[in-house]
Amino acid sequence: MKILIIHQNFPAQYRRLVPALLAKGHTLRALSQRKEKTLLGVRNYYYPIHQNALSNQHDWLRSSESALLRAQAIATVCEYWKKTGYSPDVILVHTGWGESLFLKDVWSNARVIGYFEYFYHTQGAEVNFDPEFPAKPDIAYRLRMRNQHLLSSLQSCDMGVTPTQWQYSRFPTEWQKKLQVIHEGIDTNNARPLSTAWIKLSNNRVLSTGDEVITFVNRNLEPLRGYHRFMRALPAILKARPLAQVIIIGGDRHSYGRKPTAYQSYKQQFLQEVKGQLDMQRVHFVGHVDYTTFLKILQISSVHVYLTYPFILSWSLLEAMSAQCAIVASRTAPVQEVIKHTQTGLLVDFFDQDSLIEQISQLLAQRSQQHYCTIRENARQFVKQFYDFQTVCLPKQLAIIGSH
Repeated sequence: MKILIIHQNFPAQYRRLVPALLAKGHTLRALSQRKEKTLLGVRNYYYPIHQNALSNQHDWLRSSESALLRAQAIATVCEYWKKTGYSPDVILVHTGWGESLFLKDVWSNARVIGYFEYFYHTQGAEVNFDPEFPAKPDIAYRLRMRNQHLLSSLQSCDMGVTPTQWQYSRFPTEWQKKLQVIHEGIDTNNARPLSTAWIKLSNNRVLSTGDEVITFVNRNLEPLRGYHRFMRALPAILKARPLAQVIIIGGDRHSYGRKPTAYQSYKQQFLQEVKGQLDMQRVHFVGHVDYTTFLKILQISSVHVYLTYPFILSWSLLEAMSAQCAIVASRTAPVQEVIKHTQTGLLVDFFDQDSLIEQISQLLAQRSQQHYCTIRENARQFVKQFYDFQTVCLPKQLAIIGSH
C-alpha cells in the first residue's frame, strides 16, 4: 500500500510504526515541517506555511486560524501531488494542529486515520486543576474554539486512535464510536533494566545502580508536569536521605499553560524558591538528553517521580516502568490507568507535599526489601503485557491500517 504520514514533527508518534510498515513492503511518504529529505528511511517533504496569522484578529480565533493556515498548506501540497498522479491508499495524520482538515477533500477515497491526542474541557482535566495557576476568565470560550478543528477532523476522518482510556473519554460521546484506544507502544526490549548501567555527569560524578538516585523527567520543567511540587519537596527529601542524588531531565522552555511572568522560565522560578535549602552538588539538571542517555538514567534510578495534572500520559512514565523503575506518581488521570497503588508503583495526591516526601523517602529506605523489588518487577510486567510495541500495540495498529 501507499501510505502517507502527516505530522509537523515527523516521525513523532509514528517512530516505531514506520520501520514496521517499511518491513512489510509498504511505500511510505512523509509530509512535515522538518526540512530533512529522509527520516527513518522515509522520503520526507517539507510543507511551508506562506501566510502569518493576523496580528489584529480576535484573540479566541488564534488557534483556529493557525489550524486553518496549516491545513491550507497541507492541502496545497496534496493537490499538487494529486495532479502529478500520487494517490495514497492510507493517510496517517496527527489531528492536533489542523493538518488533517482538508485531506478527505483532496483524496476522498483514501482511508484517513487520525491520531486524536486530546480534547479540551474546562472541568475534570488540567484547566483550573491547580489553584496556584488559575486559567483566564474566558478559558471556556477559548477552549470551545480550540476544539472546533478537532471536531471537524473527527467528522471527516474514517477512524481515529487515541492512546489511553481517559483521553478517549474526553471526546464527545457521540463521536467516540469513531475512536479506538491504541497506544503507540513501548520498546520493552530497549527500555529494560540493566544492573551494570552507569552515567557520568558533567561535573565528572559517576552514578550507577549502586547509588541512591532520584529521577524526574519533563519535556520542559513546568507546573503542569509537577515540577514545582517536586522542587518544593526536595529539601526535605535530601535531608531525610543524605546519600541521595537527584537527576532532573528537561528543558527550560514553555510547553503548557500560562508562560511564567516573574522569571524567564519555570525552571528558574522554582529552583530559585528552594535553592538556598539545597546542596546543589546533589541536584543535577541535565537538560535534554539523547535517548540512550535517557535510558541509562532510568536504569540507574532508585525512585522515579512522575507528577502531572490530569492530561496526556507521558511516554517517559511507561518507559520508566519498562526499565523497572520504582515509581512514585500523582493520583491523577490517566496515570491511574498504569500505576496501581502498591502494585506497580505508589500514588500520592498531587498537592500533598508531606505524602510525596514520605513515599519517596520510604521507598528509598526499602531498596533492599522484597516489596521494593516486587513493585519494580510488576511495573515492567504491566508495560510488557499491555503496552509492548511488538506484541500488543503493533498488531492493533496494523489491523486498523489494513496491513497483515
